[in-house]
Amino acid sequence: MIIKNMVFQKFISLIIIIDLYICIAYGVTSFSPEEQENIRIYEKSSKAVVNISNIGLNYDFFYRAIPAESGSGTGFLIDDSGTIVTNYHVVENARKLIVTLSDNSQWTGKLLGADPNNDLAVIRIDAPSSSYDYLAFSNSRDIVVGQKVLALGNPFGLRLTLTTGIISALGRTIAAKNGRKIEGIIQTDAAINPGNSGGPLLDSEGKVIGINTAIIGTSGSVGIGFAVPSDTALRILPDLLEYGYVRRPWLGIEPIPTVYLQRIGIDVPDGVLIARVVKGASAEQAGLLGASKTVKVGNYKIPWGGDIITHINQIKVTTMEDLAQQIETRKSGDVINIKLIRDESVLSIKVELFLRPRP
Repeated sequence: MIIKNMVFQKFISLIIIIDLYICIAYGVTSFSPEEQENIRIYEKSSKAVVNISNIGLNYDFFYRAIPAESGSGTGFLIDDSGTIVTNYHVVENARKLIVTLSDNSQWTGKLLGADPNNDLAVIRIDAPSSSYDYLAFSNSRDIVVGQKVLALGNPFGLRLTLTTGIISALGRTIAAKNGRKIEGIIQTDAAINPGNSGGPLLDSEGKVIGINTAIIGTSGSVGIGFAVPSDTALRILPDLLEYGYVRRPWLGIEPIPTVYLQRIGIDVPDGVLIARVVKGASAEQAGLLGASKTVKVGNYKIPWGGDIITHINQIKVTTMEDLAQQIETRKSGDVINIKLIRDESVLSIKVELFLRPRP
């Protein structure tokens, strides 16, 4: 009886092996249409996704500098010139960038431009175009909640990992590492973990609709990940490639939100106090006034006598972020209307915006 069972098991195993060979030989699979689509996108896109190692400096006991990897993330190629898009926080403070392609070849990356405000950066490698593919962008303004998405990256150093999910929400706001708010963020439940940063969020055609940038928490994916929309990247990439930074307009003021003054007992309207006006900037050209004196309140020395901005184009302004949102989303040459309080009088002043000097 035992011998018969062993013979039967061997017969079944042989049938399974023959069946597998037939499937492979004739291209027959049991993959569902969705699985086949995932496989197609992975095969099409994975050669464009890279690992980026950020090499910084550590110091030994004798304070000798020792190059060491301070972090790693993901990036993706966007043209045949070796241009790579990633997150700013992936390349921040790097002494050297090592880019690893899908064929395991390694290349030194050169930082071309960075925008900390949107957590985006562009680097370039001098690798033969035959060694990689590149991805195309799609317009993120056309995406909808519930749409299928795929995330490609290197979570925890696990190269070329694919996860899938849907767009969970649109128009989220998160904070960049420098504290500035990033608007219009895509929320997804596709698993995103440390190491995925800078990788592409793809639609069902394999086109980039976002750049994966953050998760809720620090330990790993909990089904809430965030991506900078592709339209944001498309808007700022030309500046990053040509100038190395994003040219933005500015008022040219040193502002103090009055909420801080209210907290130390000063009776002052809601808004942003102008402590100083930068010579030659938009604010000075329009006649806005900075503080004329310093007053002491308790242990604090407060700039006083400057205009208090309360509205820009009829939108209330009470914080630094409110101010930045109303100014930096516009273009040089745009004219805005500023409502302000000066010596208890309410004024409305038109201001033409100029470009901020290069940092």
